[in-house]
This record gives sequence, structure tokens and C-alpha cells, in this order.
Amino acid sequence: MKKTMQKSRKRLGALALATAMMLGALPLTAAAPNQVTTVTGEMRPQVSVMVDGVERDFYNAQGQQVYAVFYDGTHYLPVRAIGELMGKNVNWDQSTLTISLTAPRTTGTVQGTPGTAAQAQSIQMENRPDFTILVEGEKKSFKDAQGNAVYPMLYQGTTYLPVRAIGELMGKNVSWNSQRAVITLGSSSGSLVTDADSFEQGGNQGNQQNPTTGITLEQAKQKALAHAGLNQNQVTFVKGKLEWDDGRQVYDVEFYTTDYKEYDYEIDAATGAILSYDFDAENYIPQQNTGSYIGAEKAKSVALAHAGVNQSQVTRLRCELEKDDGRWEYQVEFCYGTMEYEYEIDAYTGAILSRDMESIYD
Repeated sequence: MKKTMQKSRKRLGALALATAMMLGALPLTAAAPNQVTTVTGEMRPQVSVMVDGVERDFYNAQGQQVYAVFYDGTHYLPVRAIGELMGKNVNWDQSTLTISLTAPRTTGTVQGTPGTAAQAQSIQMENRPDFTILVEGEKKSFKDAQGNAVYPMLYQGTTYLPVRAIGELMGKNVSWNSQRAVITLGSSSGSLVTDADSFEQGGNQGNQQNPTTGITLEQAKQKALAHAGLNQNQVTFVKGKLEWDDGRQVYDVEFYTTDYKEYDYEIDAATGAILSYDFDAENYIPQQNTGSYIGAEKAKSVALAHAGVNQSQVTRLRCELEKDDGRWEYQVEFCYGTMEYEYEIDAYTGAILSRDMESIYD
């Protein structure tokens, strides 16, 4: 009897030992709840963000420009800056790791300085499932398009949320144009019919809208005038039309000034982004030639100054002296951000004869 009990104890001991060894050999893959992890993402200053047809820049509380970041197939936007657009204060509680968005906003909008040297680069961010997001006291959780939970990201003191989550908070539709690197957050058109070639509001053809974000022809005209630094009293419009170009709807806006300078804009009807811009001084009369050219360096500085950039900020800068219609001029070309610029500069006077600007993604 004693021998039988001893054998049983040995068998149980051996079984327990084997089980323990098996469990010890299994990998421990399950992460603890709310575990903070460091992930590699990408800072993307080349990405534009359009909110209701207006391109937005974002700044942190110190006035430094912050950009969209990208991780695991998703763009993230800064929470505090988005709070400004929503008219809400953004509060951080260190003791509870809680970000609260509450209205009305009592803190003014941060007036920052646009960054000029930022480039796309890999960055180390923290994935923070331990952060709590409260909107008007209600706890929010977020999921991606596949239904998987997503969490705030922390990078250099700025908290980011996925753009899909931002859209939910703002009550806006979100779209992404990979060709032009544009994130669009816009209101729904509210139209009963969505399958049509054009849309009108109130029967007003001149207020025709694109069904995704609803920028009107009048808004497109104002955007062109603002870019040209002119007002409506200074110009005569010769064209304003909604057209299809390469599978997208664009506004083609043309006008000229009292001194017969002609401007031609192509504006994305869905986002309000300026896709191309052309300026010609049609009736320009050059001054008496002095016998000497201004030089390539001067021509480049004129073009760069007009574009509001410096030489260190641009790429593919080139300048050539050419003769066009019996007139000597410098052809200056360069790229800045997502746009390509081309200037014609009078070789004797330095006057800008024409300027073209278009997206490098087209």
C-alpha cells in the first residue's frame, strides 16, 4: 500500500514538473492592458489638411508648427490644435493621464510661425492606451476602419489622434488623396441624391458645389483673389466654371487687372486647394535696355522673394538666360513643398513677366 502511494506521488510530481516546463517554454505574447509601447512612425510635413475647404496649419502651445504623423497605415493629427478648430479648451491632467475637451474655448488661438525646414522623417512615438480622452465629460474610445481599437500617440509633448477619430469628434467626413497628399475633413452635403454629375443648392448655378465638401464658385474666386493679393474691385472676371479634369472636379477661374495682368487659377472643387496658377503681364513694356543683364543670381533672388521662400528651402533650382519674342529673359524654376514654380524675369529690369505654379503630383 505504501509503495503504491509513493508511486502515485512520484507520477503526480513528474506530471506537475512537465506541465511547468511546458508553460515556461511557451512565449508570452499578450501585452498587459494599458501598456505603453514605443513605435516607429513618420512625420509628414508634406501632407496638407483641408477643413471645410480651408487649408489649416497646426501649432503647439509654444507656437511651433506641428505636422501630421503616420503610423500603421493611419495619419494622426494634433489634439490641442484640433480643439482650437472645435472651439474647445484642451486640458491635460497629469495625475489621471486625462485629456479633456470642453466648450466654450476661453484660451485664444495660438499664432505660430510656419516651419520652413521640416522634412519627412522617421520618428519614435509612444502609443498611449493609458491616456483617457474626455469630450464634454464623456469618455471616448476609438476604432479603425476594421474595428480594431486605436489609441492616442505622444510625440515631443504633443498628443495625436487618428484622423478618423478626429473626424468623429468634429462630426465631419474624412477623405485622403494619396496623389496630392491631402487630408480632407468636410461636412456632409446632406443631399438625398449622391449619384449625379453636378450638384446645386437652392437652384443657384453660380453656387454650384462639389458633393464632398461643398466649396462654391464664389469661394473659389475669393481664394484666387486672396492668393493674388487683390480684391474684387481691382479685377474683371472673364471665366469662372466648374469642370472635370483628370477625373476630378476643379474650378477654372480667370481674371485680369486694370493694367491688364492676367491670372488663371485651377482650384480643387473638393478641397479648395490651388492646383495650378498662371500669371502673365500681357502688356508689359520693358524699360530702356542698359546694356547689362541683372544676372542669374539676381533673377533667382527675385523669383524666390516673390514666392516667399529662400534658396535653402527649395529643390531643383535652375536659371537659364533665353530669348523669347525678341526679349531676353531669365527662366527660373524650382520646387517647394508639393508645388513646382516657374518664373520669367526680364533680363534687364528684373520685372516678373510670368509665373506658373502647379502641383508636382499632377
